[in-house]
Amino acid sequence: MPVKARPPTPRGGPASLREQGPAPEPSGLEHGGRPITSRSNPEFRFLLELAESSRARRQAGLTLLDGWHLIEAALQAGLRLERLIVSEAAAPLPAAEAATAGVPRRVLSEALVRALSPVKTPTGWLALVEIPRPAAQDCRCAVLLEDIQDPGNLGAILRSAAAAGVEAAYLSQGCADAWSPKTLRGGQGAQFRLAIHERADLPAVAGRYRGRAYAAVLGAKASLYDLDLRGAVAFAFGNEGAGLAEALSARCRPFTIPMPGAVESLNVASAAAVCLFERVRQLRGC
Repeated sequence: MPVKARPPTPRGGPASLREQGPAPEPSGLEHGGRPITSRSNPEFRFLLELAESSRARRQAGLTLLDGWHLIEAALQAGLRLERLIVSEAAAPLPAAEAATAGVPRRVLSEALVRALSPVKTPTGWLALVEIPRPAAQDCRCAVLLEDIQDPGNLGAILRSAAAAGVEAAYLSQGCADAWSPKTLRGGQGAQFRLAIHERADLPAVAGRYRGRAYAAVLGAKASLYDLDLRGAVAFAFGNEGAGLAEALSARCRPFTIPMPGAVESLNVASAAAVCLFERVRQLRGC
């Protein structure tokens, strides 16, 4: 289900964010605006901080979306674009022009857009959005993610979770930033379909969860395929090297994923996908 964007609030943060002030009047190619070309431009420096710093994103309550696919996913989930950032070399997208009519626009040089993008060959379309603030909820399926530090892995888990109908994701303080450009790219819009609770106390979440909390643990006696996953379920996944902390694993029922091949373990994102879609299979009665 779509996650509601946070209501307008005063934004704190570093001086460069606080002093940004009201957005200037819309400018862009369709308005005859001149592209921003200087790295010392205050607006570009503000955007660069958001692209590079999780602290800046938290304090401003904003993040950058890179690519029209992500921007479109945000719009479909009901998020409002604060600003559209377009490269002067970007290919025209009629669908984008129609969907973003009235959104303030900034045109940047191709070099500046490359500095903001996490990919080597950006499409030239970016957007500034408010980070959704999740509401407390009683959900039927959640994932508890402990110290998943790789943004690509975290994004992939969130993508699988959204595809499998998970409603909420709880991330420990040691996780990568769910709203960084790299994690957003890995999630491919999943963040807009989940209630994402960052810096969560995972043992407390598992302890008060109304359903059963399970943890994938190497060598556990119970198999994933022995579990009844048709009720309210939370899955806990941890860092591949360290596994789950004892405080969290003690609140969960351990299980293992059978692996008949000569491989010791699965990548955490792969393990999460296997578990989440086993629940989907059971719910469908397959």
